[in-house]
Amino acid sequence: MLSLLCALLCVSARVSGQLSGREDDGKRYICRAVPLSGDSSCPVTLLPELNAGSQEEELRNTVMQLRETILQQKETISKQIGTINELTTKLSLCASATDDRKYGKEGSWGKEKQNTMGDVPRDPNDTIDSLGKTMQGLKDRLENLEHLRANISGASFPSELRDLLQRRLRELQKQLLKKVSSLEEEKSILSNATAAYRLKTESTLSALVDRISELEKGGGDFKSPELFKLSLPQRTNYLYGRITKSLPEMYAFTLCMWIKSSASPGIGTPFSYGVPEQANEIVLIEWGNNPIELLINDKVAQLPLEVRDGRWHHICISWTTRDGQWDAYQDGGKLGTGDNLAAWHPIKPGGVIILGQEQDVVGGRFDAGQAFVGELSQVNIWDRVLKPVEIQSMANCSAYIPGNVISWLATNVEVFGRGAFKRPLEMCQERLFDVVI
Repeated sequence: MLSLLCALLCVSARVSGQLSGREDDGKRYICRAVPLSGDSSCPVTLLPELNAGSQEEELRNTVMQLRETILQQKETISKQIGTINELTTKLSLCASATDDRKYGKEGSWGKEKQNTMGDVPRDPNDTIDSLGKTMQGLKDRLENLEHLRANISGASFPSELRDLLQRRLRELQKQLLKKVSSLEEEKSILSNATAAYRLKTESTLSALVDRISELEKGGGDFKSPELFKLSLPQRTNYLYGRITKSLPEMYAFTLCMWIKSSASPGIGTPFSYGVPEQANEIVLIEWGNNPIELLINDKVAQLPLEVRDGRWHHICISWTTRDGQWDAYQDGGKLGTGDNLAAWHPIKPGGVIILGQEQDVVGGRFDAGQAFVGELSQVNIWDRVLKPVEIQSMANCSAYIPGNVISWLATNVEVFGRGAFKRPLEMCQERLFDVVI
């Protein structure tokens, strides 16, 4: 526009000169704007002689080209603003769906997409795929912006207009990159939540399938698949029970069992879990005159539990890798808590669970001096920290909760050694009456 004004001023000056009677010297000049702080001397470039008609035509063409360019860039900017508005709307919908799922609302799945498990939504991979497509579309638009920016840089536009367009494009790129980053973070969160939810669901379903199978079989010689006990009456290195299943990698767990012993000194080792390169991955042991100890990755914490009175007791030990926090329960009440026990150490998978013996190597090399003497029942393991109310409900016989990782079933427990038996278990109320509180 400045160039156009300068050109019009030059033409006006020339016509004024002619009207004032000055003689035309045949020279033509280019007028241009000079900053106030710049050099007042303006170099003059002579142009070949042009007639008035061709000069006006050239100016008209220049004005039309500039106008067309401005309209095109205005249209491009409007499209990019529309893109940003569309993306903002999509992000709002995603945030709304996430909040709905967080607070138990139906959200984007709706009632018609719920399955037979009540509040369990279907696989949210559709949402993740949708986010992936949106992100790809944004990346394509970013590439288009890059090409457009390169074209603008090479075009012969006025410097003010070119700088304005480039600044606007840079702002659009920053906004789009921010939206893409937000969507990628949302997709990562959904993926992790989906994997964790799927693993938890599969574990729960597996425990339910085992339970149903045992009920269908009738539990063998027992009234119910879990109503049996493992009896280890002698302190030897060859009487023990073995759980046929192993543990997955865990970052928290709760171990519960009913236990009865009057052995002295010390009840021995009711539970041990060993993995390659670490036979003492999880151990519950009382030997000599020492208190009951919990070992995790060969690190030790002493527990304030007393079960050496020949009566049935319900005990639970929970632990989490976060700060190595542990809690110990006996007969429904929390008796102790602590931290810094193998903090940030994950429980390793694929090991061997032995009931009644301490493992010096995985699955063997038992020491008779550390053997358990007494009876065990309903040894269950969960991959989470149980709530105190859940533990209390099992201890007072108001509920039985099978473990979602290891469930106490007759088919899951093998017995080794002559003198070790699986026997019918007393009813819970009889055990409860046996407990001295």
